[in-house]
Amino acid sequence: MSESLYRTLVWLDVRLGLLFAVGLPLVLLIWAAIRRQGAILRLMGLYWKVSSLLFIALLLHVGNQPIAYPLVLLAQLLMAAVLWFWVDLNEELHDLPPWRALPLTVRIWRWCLTFQVLASVALLATALGCSSGAAAMQMAHCLVWRQPPQQLNGWTDPALDFVIGGDWSPMMAAFGGYLALLGYAVGLLQWLLVRLPRQGRVAGEF
Repeated sequence: MSESLYRTLVWLDVRLGLLFAVGLPLVLLIWAAIRRQGAILRLMGLYWKVSSLLFIALLLHVGNQPIAYPLVLLAQLLMAAVLWFWVDLNEELHDLPPWRALPLTVRIWRWCLTFQVLASVALLATALGCSSGAAAMQMAHCLVWRQPPQQLNGWTDPALDFVIGGDWSPMMAAFGGYLALLGYAVGLLQWLLVRLPRQGRVAGEF
């Protein structure tokens, strides 16, 4: 595959990810809150908790950390899994009138995001070699994956400089990413070892 085609596919993946993984979930969260749809609100709350790993990976990308590549892939898989994992939420969503706009949009979004994640994971798999070290990260296809987070950081850098009262640097992004990753890992382990054995695939009021 030529470098130009690969770059086009990566940027297409990024744009679709922004649409289905960020934009639409935010709209659905607000919409569900206005309509007071409890099942959809709980699903969206769980989705945003799990998808926070993607933002952690973004920080590590800005900090030029090799671990960011497998983390993005893991975050994608977890985001798709959380949409279908909960037995009680699946039943409640199934019982909602399918012709109403909000439940119909949620159903369409779940399938669209699932297919987008599968395509993204297939593309991301070609970049897993970038996680082997700093030298590997300088390969052409690795640099392509670093462009979107670096460009996003360039847009947000002035605002972050103002918020922290100093210069937002890649080192600070890496430190914040690792700190957030530690908190995420502790929360995930607590859920896997305590909550999942006790409640199974029941979201409840989580």
